[in-house]
Amino acid sequence: MTIEVATFGEALGLMLAADGQPLRTARRFTRTVAGAELNLAVGLARLGHRVRWAGRVGDDPFGEDVVATLRAARVEVDAVRIDAAATGLLVRDHDGERRVRVLHHRAHSAGSRLAPEDLAALLDPAPRALHLTGITPALSTSAREATETIADAAVAAGVPVSFDPNMRPRLWSHEEAAPVLRALAGRATIVLAGEDEAAWLTGCDDLAAMGRWFLDRNARVVAIKRGARGAWVTDGATAVDVAPVPVAFPRDLVGAGDAFDAGFLSGWLDGLGAAESAARGAACGAACVRVAGDLDGLPTRGEVDDLLAGRDEVDR
Repeated sequence: MTIEVATFGEALGLMLAADGQPLRTARRFTRTVAGAELNLAVGLARLGHRVRWAGRVGDDPFGEDVVATLRAARVEVDAVRIDAAATGLLVRDHDGERRVRVLHHRAHSAGSRLAPEDLAALLDPAPRALHLTGITPALSTSAREATETIADAAVAAGVPVSFDPNMRPRLWSHEEAAPVLRALAGRATIVLAGEDEAAWLTGCDDLAAMGRWFLDRNARVVAIKRGARGAWVTDGATAVDVAPVPVAFPRDLVGAGDAFDAGFLSGWLDGLGAAESAARGAACGAACVRVAGDLDGLPTRGEVDDLLAGRDEVDR
């Protein structure tokens, strides 16, 4: 069976403050795992797709948990490398209405030691798509080289590249990130970007101009994620506003963009058009924010179908 999507990046342990308590006063935490590419891999697998994830994790309980979580989700982990450095850790709170507070403990982590040789077999056999984000090249020089090398290999092999810029100012400056992320965008067949980061990357102030900037480089389809306002998508021939799936009581907004990406790629893999793929992405994002944590709210295919058909009664 063909691997549908291959992806790679840093997976982290996550300590999530319980019951919506602010991080300053929280005393109880839920332990889980996170990471943009890991979130996407689990999201796609839960939607019924065959996915491979590659990266380095530490020889420690958090690294073991990453591998166990991926295996439980039926994500292929044959390309995972165990490293002497520790698995990175995030500690955060969650709230659907206020900005969350996040503490990063990931300097010199196992994930940051990713190198080109770690990804040498990621495209063998060739998947239907390679997904990458702008987080991994921010981690280290070797991780940046690995990202650029595998992106070039995918283009040379005719493997479509899906790209989410996922700009993280905590990891690098806008000045350092801009040329790297613009170059990666130029390799992408599918661009999945937040509205603010798309405006920053392209230097454009309206959606049509942002979309055209990506299409003029290499993209065949562009989705601009707009949070509670839904999404805007274009394939160059048409441009469509996609309505959000309403959520009355969002609990945790972190991970919604990754869930959208999983839903969009799921639609693309199933041969849906840009608007229908974005609608599936919006449903996945809505399902994600109703549950605390990055992974627990990621929906199954049946749950997505219910959401899109209006059969889901939660929050209504």
